[in-house]
Amino acid sequence: MNRRALLLPALAAGLAGCSLFPSVPNVPVRRYALAPRRPFAVEGRGPVLLVRRMRALPGLMDLGLRRLKADGSYDLLVYEEWLAPPADLADAALRAWLQASGLFSAVVPQGSRAEAGFVLELQLTALEAVPALGEARAGLAGVLLREERLASRVVDSLQVQASAPMAPQAEAPAMAAAMTTALGLAFGRLEAALAPLVR
Repeated sequence: MNRRALLLPALAAGLAGCSLFPSVPNVPVRRYALAPRRPFAVEGRGPVLLVRRMRALPGLMDLGLRRLKADGSYDLLVYEEWLAPPADLADAALRAWLQASGLFSAVVPQGSRAEAGFVLELQLTALEAVPALGEARAGLAGVLLREERLASRVVDSLQVQASAPMAPQAEAPAMAAAMTTALGLAFGRLEAALAPLVR
């Protein structure tokens, strides 16, 4: 028998057990919605509000859930993510919340051709789990502008923060739920701050 014919099966068997890539466990990524909803909707008869696209502080643009550690540093949960950048999700949820508040006849996004009486510019300033304190936090800051004929006038600056309880040993789904609750509470405080300014 040919020597080459004997070597080929042995070589094939050796290569079958080899891989160019190390064996790495396939960890599925879990994704969470961030869509707090107002408990009930009220029909609005007020002015039109334009909400410009929400921005986010550095560190809040990542998809991974954010956790504040006891030493003051932040930890991003790599395999636990929001469905989209949190500021984008918060932006859509806020417009739905304010539309349901009854303060405005319509709440429209940036780029709308609707004639708005007020413009809201906001930044997401906090969205994190804080296991050491047993809570999740959310915060927003920005300005309300009055649209006048030739310019925009600042009506007031706005800053709201809220927290929701969370078990210190909470897993990622409970952390995401607590952050969503905290953001809803922040939306409620923002609504309360806007109410006297737009009437």
